[in-house]
Amino acid sequence: MKEVHFIIQRQDHPDKEPYEEEFMIPYRPTMNVISALMEIQRNPVNANGEKTTPVAWTAACLEEVCGSCSVTINGTPRQACTALIDKLEQPIRLKPMSSFPIVRDLIIDRTNMFDTLKRSKSWIPIDGTYDLGEGPRMAEPKRQVAYEYSKCMTCGVCLEACPVVNVRSDFIGPFIFSQVELKNAHPTGKMNQSERLQTVMGEGGIEACSNSQNCVQSCPKGIPLTTAIAAVNRKSVLEAFRNFFGETL
Repeated sequence: MKEVHFIIQRQDHPDKEPYEEEFMIPYRPTMNVISALMEIQRNPVNANGEKTTPVAWTAACLEEVCGSCSVTINGTPRQACTALIDKLEQPIRLKPMSSFPIVRDLIIDRTNMFDTLKRSKSWIPIDGTYDLGEGPRMAEPKRQVAYEYSKCMTCGVCLEACPVVNVRSDFIGPFIFSQVELKNAHPTGKMNQSERLQTVMGEGGIEACSNSQNCVQSCPKGIPLTTAIAAVNRKSVLEAFRNFFGETL
């Protein structure tokens, strides 16, 4: 029977040392990495025939929408649900994304991404809970760009691909600039534009970006992150002048 060879980096606890464990999984047509991990979960026996603990991993939607199954596959950060076995070179090496704290095995903690969304007010505030009627309309070209930015699923792949995101840097990561631009482009959200820009203009913000463009190349949703970074950079410069010269600028 044809088998699929996996080499998985495991870590039993955040304070423990990582180690590798190999598995041989029976092949099935149309398998993806998630289905292989489910097979290991069903029968946790490693390549040496030894009983082991099931590999810990996360997944939810299984259709590249939730972003929770982000993992490094053969050195490339991506979604495990859309990684087809037939298109991967064996042995297939799975590692957790190194830009995030490890919880266990392939499970990472993306809290820093969600905290950044909170800091930058990545929502459209409205007053009251009553029916406000139809909101302001957006011009079609702007709406199309906004739709692309709205695809972000906070999967963390862009942070893993970015050379500036590491333990020696406090760079907040590329994803936030698309969300700031998305909310600032909204007719209602624009009222908080200054607050959002102040967040990304601070330490670890827009100035830390090296413009490597790894983020836009790796984004599983094809979000034009470099376009968003350029737009936010331009608005940040204007915001800095306003802060210096006053609102009359």
